[in-house]
Amino acid sequence: MRIDLHTHSSTSDGTDTPEQLVEQAVRARLDVVALTDHDTFDGLDAAVATGERVGVQVVRGLELSCTHGGSSVHLLGYGADPADPELAREMARVRDGRTGRLTGVLAKLDALGVGVSEEAVMRFVGDSPSVGRPHIADALVEAGHVHDRTEAFDRYLYDGGPAHVHRYAIDLAHGIDLVRGAGGVAVIAHPWGRGREHVLPAELLAVLAAEHHLDGLEVEHQDHDRATRHRLRVLARQLDLLATGSSDYHGTGKVDHDLGVNTTDPSVFAEISDRMAARVR
Repeated sequence: MRIDLHTHSSTSDGTDTPEQLVEQAVRARLDVVALTDHDTFDGLDAAVATGERVGVQVVRGLELSCTHGGSSVHLLGYGADPADPELAREMARVRDGRTGRLTGVLAKLDALGVGVSEEAVMRFVGDSPSVGRPHIADALVEAGHVHDRTEAFDRYLYDGGPAHVHRYAIDLAHGIDLVRGAGGVAVIAHPWGRGREHVLPAELLAVLAAEHHLDGLEVEHQDHDRATRHRLRVLARQLDLLATGSSDYHGTGKVDHDLGVNTTDPSVFAEISDRMAARVR
């Protein structure tokens, strides 16, 4: 069984529609795929319906925009209730903050000599309920200022970068509480990717596991090298956390993240499924 628990559609910052993403999962020989768009549940019904048609199990998920110590952290949630009022309210605040900073980011880019128009950005938003930095990156690519999204982030859009504008994000511990309070399973996405172990050190992860009942860590991810994966697997065992694996697929919006490039062990997915079922309210 091949299981990929972290993917994105055009409902957030991927380039495939939810339907197209599930169809691509068939081509990638996946049996299970989780749609985990940023701070929205909007694409899930379409993805699930397509999965039922083509024979792929679609897990209802999301990726929640969180923060710790001033740094961005992403939290995957599986099986959370879309109707949970507190979670819905916080997700709306995140989406509003993301869209609200567009003018400021564009002004900074213009001052840097790599300006793009709001209209150019909006052409890439599609069905997403908010405007994210990847949409701005796509406009920069279209304008010829950068070659791809990665260069756009590395040069201009990264946290603290020359075109960065602060926005609202959810405190990580509170985010875990929100996901679990809505009946979901909480897993921190790529926790030590790109040298960010200092943001989420082992001691902090132990506190989140003990005091907020964090469920797991995304271990097998393209942003983790072999040594990092090994240390995270050891830590997950020590803290009794689930260790997942995923592609973080964004369609053509992210290179080297093909569907199924990393997968989750079936026994881990079985435990996630059991926890989702047990937390249904």
